[in-house]
Amino acid sequence: MENFYREVMALNMMEDNEQKGVVAKAFFEKLNHLEVPEYFNWAGEIFDDLHVKERGDKDALIWVDIHTKESKSYTYKQFAENGNKCLNRLRKAGVGKGDNLYMMVPIVPETWFSTYACVKGGIVNVPTATTMTLREMEFRFQTYEPTCVIAAETFTDLIDEALKLTKSQPKIKIVLGSKPGWVSYSDLSAESGAAEPADTKSNDTIFCFFTSGTTGLPKRVGHTAFSYPVGHLSTSVMAGIRTDDIHHNLSAPGWAKWAWSSFFAPLNVGATGTGFNFTALDGKAYMECLTSYKVSVFCAPPTAWRVFINLDMSGFDFSHLRQSIGAGEPLNPEVITRWEKLTGTYIRDFYGQTESTAMIGNAPWMKGKMRKGSFGAPSYMYDVTLVDDDGKEVTEADEPGHIVVRLDRWRAIGLFTEYIGNPEKMAGVFIDNYYYTGDRGSIDQDGYWWFVGRSDDVIKSSDYRVGPFEVESALMEHDAAAEVAVVGVPDEKRHQLVKAFVILKQGREPSRELALDMFKHTIEILAKFKIPRIIEFVTEVPKTLSGKIRRVELREREIERQQKQGDSPVQEYYYWDFPELSSRKK
Repeated sequence: MENFYREVMALNMMEDNEQKGVVAKAFFEKLNHLEVPEYFNWAGEIFDDLHVKERGDKDALIWVDIHTKESKSYTYKQFAENGNKCLNRLRKAGVGKGDNLYMMVPIVPETWFSTYACVKGGIVNVPTATTMTLREMEFRFQTYEPTCVIAAETFTDLIDEALKLTKSQPKIKIVLGSKPGWVSYSDLSAESGAAEPADTKSNDTIFCFFTSGTTGLPKRVGHTAFSYPVGHLSTSVMAGIRTDDIHHNLSAPGWAKWAWSSFFAPLNVGATGTGFNFTALDGKAYMECLTSYKVSVFCAPPTAWRVFINLDMSGFDFSHLRQSIGAGEPLNPEVITRWEKLTGTYIRDFYGQTESTAMIGNAPWMKGKMRKGSFGAPSYMYDVTLVDDDGKEVTEADEPGHIVVRLDRWRAIGLFTEYIGNPEKMAGVFIDNYYYTGDRGSIDQDGYWWFVGRSDDVIKSSDYRVGPFEVESALMEHDAAAEVAVVGVPDEKRHQLVKAFVILKQGREPSRELALDMFKHTIEILAKFKIPRIIEFVTEVPKTLSGKIRRVELREREIERQQKQGDSPVQEYYYWDFPELSSRKK
C-alpha cells in the first residue's frame, strides 16, 4: 500500500492543476479496483515504515493553546514514540485488538497519540465529545460497553457516574491529570517508545463514531482499518495537502471531522498537522495563531467562518495561507465572498459524512472554475449520483434528487461498513445497490453539484419543494444577517410555509423596517415560491454538538407552539402583513 501513498504525495505536489486532475482520475480508477489486502495496519505500514523512516525529524504535530500561547511540537519520530507508550500501557492492562477505547479529551497532543495507539493496536477508537451530558454518556455505555477510557480530569466525575449507572468496568481508566482510581497519563512516560503493530485485518473495525443525532438518537458508525486510513486518501487529495504544508483543521476530537482532517488527511502525506486548543472560539486569537504558525491549508466549519468574516483582519499576514477549505455544512456564497476579500483565498467547499470520507468537493484542479454556492463534483473515489423518490436516477439538469452512492460498479473504499448493531437502519439506507446519504442535491447542466438540504429538511409548500439552503444563502447576502436557519412550518392551506430564523450581526437591532428590507431582498433573488413568508429574529438557533443546525428541533418547536396556540414571538414578522409588498411577488 505504501506506493499508493507515495503516488498521492507526488500528485499533491504537482503545480499544473489540469494535469493534476487527469492524474487523480487515473489514480483513483486504479485504487477503486484494487484487490484489498487481507491485512493492513496504517500506523505500522505508513506512519512508521514510510514517514518515520523518511522524515522522522520533521514536525508531525504543532500544538498551541490560543489563550495561554503555550506551544509544543513533535517530530514524526517523537509522535510515534508517544503513541507507542500509550499503546504499551493499554496492552499492560490487558487491552488488545478488538477492544475499545473511549476518548474524551480536548484538543491536546494526547488526542493524536491515543488515536495512533488505537490504530496500531487494532483497538476500536470511540471519539467522545467533551460536551456530553450524563444521560448521553449513559446511552453510549449501555449501547457499547467501554473496555478502557482516556479522559481529561474535568470529565472523570461524569464518566465515573455513567460507569456506575451502567455497571461498566473498564480494564483501565487513564486521566490527563490526576484522580483516585485512575492512571495518570504522565505515568505513561515510563513505558517503552517502541511497539509492534497488531495484525489487523483490513475489515477489522477500528473506529466507532456516534453520530451527532440531527434527526434522532445517535447511531454507531463503524469504519475499518482500511476504510478510514485508505479512504481518506480522497480527503488528502480533495484538500490538496502537500508534504511541505502546515495544515490546520478547526474541529473537536469527539467527531469524525477531527479524524478526517486533523489526523489522517495531513499525516497520510507526511505533512505537519496542527492543533489549536480553545475553550471558547476567540476569532482574533485564532487568527493570531493561524498566521503566527504560518498555516498554509486551513479547514473550518461554517459556524467558524461566520465568526471570522466579521473580524477586522487588517493586522494579520495571510501570505502563507495557500488553501482555505469548508466542510461540515454547505457554505453560503456570501461567506466565501467575504473571506476571499479578507484573505485573498477562496474557500473550497466540500461534502462528506461520518459514514464516508471526502465524497464531493471543489478539488484543487477546479481552481478558477468554481462557482460560489456549489460544492463541486464527486471525488473519483466515489460513484455518486442522484435518484428521485422512486429510486430512478435523475437525468434532468437542476432537478433535485437524493444523493446516493452507487455500489454495483465498485464500492467506495471510504464508505463505512455498517451501523453497528442496527440492521433496521442499514436496511433503510442500503437500497437496490445504492447507499442513501439522507441529503438532497441537484446537478446543473455543467456538472456542478448544489446542495438542497437534508431529505427530512426539504420544505413542501403547496406543490413545490423548497431547499432550505438556497433560502438561507439569499438571506445571508443581506448586510444585517450573521446566521440564518430556514425550516417549513405547518400551514393549513399550503401544508408548510417557509420560515426563516435570523441572527443579526452585532450592532443591528430587530425591527419591522429591517424585516421589510429582508423580505424585499429575497424577492429580488428567489423564485416567488421560495420567498420566506415568516421571518423571526432570534439570538441563537439549536445546533448539534458539532455545530450543525438542528432544523428538526426548530420544526418541532413550531408544531408544539401551534398546538398550544401560543402567542407569536415578539420579533416575528409575516410577509402578508406588509402592504408595501402587495405589488411584488406573492
